[in-house]
Amino acid sequence: MNLAALGLVSAPLIGCATRSATPPMASAGAAPRPPAKAVPPAPKTASQVASINRTPGANAGGPRAAPITELEPPPDIFDAQILDLDFWVMPRTLEVIRPASNEKGKLLYWKDGEVIDSAYQELCHLLRDVNGKKTAPIDPKLLETLWGTQAFVARYGIVQPLEILSGYRTPESNSKLREAGVPAARQSLHMSGRAADIRVANLNSEVLGTLVRSFKQGGVGFYYRAGPRGGWIHADTGLQRTWKG
Repeated sequence: MNLAALGLVSAPLIGCATRSATPPMASAGAAPRPPAKAVPPAPKTASQVASINRTPGANAGGPRAAPITELEPPPDIFDAQILDLDFWVMPRTLEVIRPASNEKGKLLYWKDGEVIDSAYQELCHLLRDVNGKKTAPIDPKLLETLWGTQAFVARYGIVQPLEILSGYRTPESNSKLREAGVPAARQSLHMSGRAADIRVANLNSEVLGTLVRSFKQGGVGFYYRAGPRGGWIHADTGLQRTWKG
């Protein structure tokens, strides 16, 4: 099988602003590429035990203690580093919901190493600036992280759409948020279609953020809030960094 069939070779991608233009990200114009990760050994489960020989008085000539059997700590299942190549080459369907506009979408946007342009355009629309009423190209690397997060937790029975609280933002919308005291960086990556604020129903934001961070695709912000819906996670494709807001 060649690399193109595995989706490891970049392919042209058409931006949302026009079907004849390429998104303004040099590397983002290619089809989402699986990160080059070594496949680690299969994680152990909590049922696997280790026999630990503790001999408190052995060096002093005392009686040898019987081996103590303890459970090893369970693995951190929400860790993208356990994923193998089969995960990254399967078709990618992303299901999202926009509470701000009451819109929903479930779109197969990537298959056989190629982005499906019509679905990509629709995802760009769903991640648009709802308040500013403008659409912009969304970084495919960001879509890859969002899809990977959703597909990963689905393996453990958490089948929920990603709530997109904020996707692309116009500079005007970003400034209004700052003036209103909402956490928004002056040079926010939301303004270039490279960031999204997300939430998953019934999934703790700490767990969600830790999973997103494990993809090592960019920055992750943890925003904790009181209330039944909790906080949210900021994910972007900038430098790898973590913060709490």
